[in-house]
Amino acid sequence: MEKTLIILKPDCMEKRLAGAVLDRFQKAGFDLVAAKLMHLKPTLLKEHYAHIADRPFFPALATFMGKSPVLVAVLAGENTVARVRELLGPTDSTKAPKGTIRGDYGTDVSVNICHASDSIENAEIEIARFFAPGEVFA
Repeated sequence: MEKTLIILKPDCMEKRLAGAVLDRFQKAGFDLVAAKLMHLKPTLLKEHYAHIADRPFFPALATFMGKSPVLVAVLAGENTVARVRELLGPTDSTKAPKGTIRGDYGTDVSVNICHASDSIENAEIEIARFFAPGEVFA
């Protein structure tokens, strides 16, 4: 069973869409196997976004992601990484078609409701970053 990490971002939480977003994932057949509310600290954000930490937009992204608690979760199922990303739509919400989560709820490339792992390898790394082994129930 493949797993992926999702983070329901501050915009999702502030708009009170966490239940609606999780419902869409569950209706698509994914199992919720771990979840917790977290306030993402700067050191964790720098580690999580290390691949873009040198980009000019990173400080704004880190400020956004750290401004309020987020819901970090693990979804499990078949072909989970690709299917979750398909349900979300493109990272840039302005280019995401209606019917996708970002197309329906997102604002732009950063304020886009949800982070999702982009590969099986990164999913494993990200899950280990946010959850201890006993916190994932699959």
